[in-house]
Amino acid sequence: MAILSFRALALWLLGYPEAALTDLAQALKNAREIGQATTLMYALLHTTMFVHIPRGSYASATPALEEVIALADEKGAPFVKALAMLNQAWILTLTGKASDAIQVFNSGITAYRSTGSTIYGPLHLSVLARVKAELGEFDDAWRSMGETMMAIETTNEKWFEAEANRIAGQITPLSPEPNAAKAQAYFERALEIARRQQAKSWELRAAMSMARPWRDQGKRTEARDLLAPIYGIFTQGFDTRDLKEAKALLDALSL
Repeated sequence: MAILSFRALALWLLGYPEAALTDLAQALKNAREIGQATTLMYALLHTTMFVHIPRGSYASATPALEEVIALADEKGAPFVKALAMLNQAWILTLTGKASDAIQVFNSGITAYRSTGSTIYGPLHLSVLARVKAELGEFDDAWRSMGETMMAIETTNEKWFEAEANRIAGQITPLSPEPNAAKAQAYFERALEIARRQQAKSWELRAAMSMARPWRDQGKRTEARDLLAPIYGIFTQGFDTRDLKEAKALLDALSL
């Protein structure tokens, strides 16, 4: 089960979202057939983290997380419940509900830290940084981003490194003193890491984050030349949020 879950993450990062969905659908089917609560909780949790949320399928992620929390309460699994709550906060953040997200996040991060675990720390600390920035709490946002980068280095959990840098680039223009050059540097770093790791999904996101300000600066050709080859690599997953946004951006750049 765990092999299917982490293979699904690898497939998604490599640019095969449909294959990732197939793997995790099989993992979830197996978990339900086995009927073992811990196995089911982890299958549901990883399906939301590695498929539904990255795809933008929030309507599918929400009931799965609610099922995880109910099972965690029933079986006394505080770590799993904490991760599920942090993923709920992630969805609220991505859907523009920062005020709701911070409440759920605060409860989830307290429970998470009480377990002593560090796994997925870079992801959740990045989410916190983004929430804080959207709420205008920039000192806290950059403190969380600093903790994110420290967690990446100390735990060697590198799979989220490119995305963490991209999120830092997104936060930069929101600050009271926006710095376009600093944001560009973060996006370039995200792109370099994604390419080195062959993480096509992160590479696509980083390219979009670079292309948008270039478009606004009138550098439409440069933006299209950056994004088009990366988009062209994908052979599946065209119904996912990222690929839809990339297609729309490319269409706009071609006008």
